[in-house]
Amino acid sequence: MSGIKDRVAVIGMGCSKFGERWDSSSSDLLVEASYEAFEDAGIEGKDVQAAWLGTVASFRTGQPLAAALKLDYIPITRVENACATATDAFRNACYAVAAGIYDIVLAVGVEKLKDSGFSGLAVPEPAGADVNPPVPPPSQFALAATRYFHQYDIPYEEGKMTLAQIASKNHHNGTMSPKAHFQREVSAEQVANAPMVAWPLGLFDCCGVSDGAAAAIITTPEIAKTFRDDYILVKGIGLAVGAFGVLRNDWDFTHFPESVRASQAAYQEAGISDPRQEIDLAMVHDCFTITELIIYEDLGFSPRGRASEDVAAGTFSLEGELPVNTDGGLKCFGHPIGASGIRMIYEVYKQLQGKAGERQLKDPTLGLTHNLGGRPGSFTCSVALFGTRD
Repeated sequence: MSGIKDRVAVIGMGCSKFGERWDSSSSDLLVEASYEAFEDAGIEGKDVQAAWLGTVASFRTGQPLAAALKLDYIPITRVENACATATDAFRNACYAVAAGIYDIVLAVGVEKLKDSGFSGLAVPEPAGADVNPPVPPPSQFALAATRYFHQYDIPYEEGKMTLAQIASKNHHNGTMSPKAHFQREVSAEQVANAPMVAWPLGLFDCCGVSDGAAAAIITTPEIAKTFRDDYILVKGIGLAVGAFGVLRNDWDFTHFPESVRASQAAYQEAGISDPRQEIDLAMVHDCFTITELIIYEDLGFSPRGRASEDVAAGTFSLEGELPVNTDGGLKCFGHPIGASGIRMIYEVYKQLQGKAGERQLKDPTLGLTHNLGGRPGSFTCSVALFGTRD
């Protein structure tokens, strides 16, 4: 198996403003993100040979993308895969180019949640043989937090402050992200003392509900060279889907096996043996602060049970050894489900090009994105690695 490493390149990306976009439709957001990507790549819509649309709630088919961007009669595939939807749309687009089927394709994710009345607390009805308990997301991850504190003998006050430091870090980064929904400092003390949502997770431990879209133009490295010098290469992609959720007798609520498996697959493709030392920045799925904490360990950034030590040491801050969620993450952008994964790729793309503005890191060459979503203990996870030509 040869893998995806260095077989596809990203030559253009776009990202809408995320937030309460009452004045914009899903189609408007698609245009906003996609036309920025077209301009960035130096192409027009007519140059796109196929497209993949990631969305959970906005559209039922790929037809609205064709209408919004005037992409008449090209193949358009709608992708839905929980919180990994956008990254999976990107993954499918990459594989089509790597297979030699198309030269230039579009991957775009969009979600318009504010108009839908979606609160983030909804619980889908069980279907068929699904016997997973109907637990809303804040409660799912609150269970992970309480178990994590118990397993590693972390006092509540200490654990709560660790989570608060994660939220405060991301809010700080978000103040430098013009496209983020939330752009203000929030202190660790404010996070720790905020109203409780699902104990021990308070208001600022939870990401918001937003509207947004993001897009990527994907081609081969050979073609990319004719468009620009600072194109970005895909180094590895991993996708893992759990089957049995809380019915598994080996799941302990303190790790996400799908994150472990997906990251290992991506690392193998990219040739990464020491992710903490080799990766320069990571965008991870901080739907809740406890999620980000556990992901540090699942991705091999921190030893099991010791991520809180790295948080306290500032390891994952902009100035730290391995900056995480440099644009503010889901915490500041919210989570328009079908758009988040490509929004993360947008940040890595800009960082690797040296175009991230105030939050720009010093000479990054390898970045990671991570998404995780689904039912309790039965998640879909996608991990992607991106690098410069060197």
